[in-house]
Amino acid sequence: MKKYFMIGYGVVAYLAFFAAILYMIGFLGGVLVPKGIDDGQPAPLAQAVAVNVLLILAFAVQHTIMARPAFKRWWTQYVPKPIERSTFVLVASAILLITFWQWRPISGVVWSVEGTAGRAVCYALFALGWALVFYSSFLINHFDLFGLRQVFLHFKNESYKPVPMKVVSLYQLVRNPLMLGFFIAVWATPVMTYGHLLFAACMTAYIFIGIQFEERTLSRELGAVYEAYRRRTPMLFPLPVGGLGDAAPDSNIGGASERE
Repeated sequence: MKKYFMIGYGVVAYLAFFAAILYMIGFLGGVLVPKGIDDGQPAPLAQAVAVNVLLILAFAVQHTIMARPAFKRWWTQYVPKPIERSTFVLVASAILLITFWQWRPISGVVWSVEGTAGRAVCYALFALGWALVFYSSFLINHFDLFGLRQVFLHFKNESYKPVPMKVVSLYQLVRNPLMLGFFIAVWATPVMTYGHLLFAACMTAYIFIGIQFEERTLSRELGAVYEAYRRRTPMLFPLPVGGLGDAAPDSNIGGASERE
């Protein structure tokens, strides 16, 4: 019975993630959701900024703290290890959905792209950003990232082994392609309102801060091998900083910062 509970729990957590990420796409794009980022009656500016920043801060703090090894060691004294990742995913998804529900729109337009070609470019970049998010997640094992692999292995009485992270495809260009996808997605819009700008700016701050925390963890765990990869590969943007050198395409390293 316990195994069935855990696998059911993992599936529910994964479905919650999928609901949250799909809603986020509609929320930012303003399509196919009951409430987009600019929908609703604008609140007083100070109230809107305070509430919105606190909502994103809650997501950032949860994501950063619950992904740390020290927290996991403490947390798994109370939460069974097979559902530790699913619990992380479930909590993060719940915070995101609450954020969309409680988000306060802020009126005013920073920029507006009026031409058909310009708007098409914005939408294409928006789609590209989300494509990078999903594609990158599969490069590092999508189902392990969101907790399904752990509960299925437990169900089959198999011991969990971390997925080897290999420097393949996008990870040869940047260390964090999944985060690059999020960065593109939150900024690519033909109409940038002040509310959307606040969301994009806060999420960008989280991306850069979160990457620093996670890469410190990777440096401690993988040592010189990761440091060599880090020196040779840009963090977020694919700028030329030298070849891969001894960080070969099958090296056991990669963009594990996405594991947050």
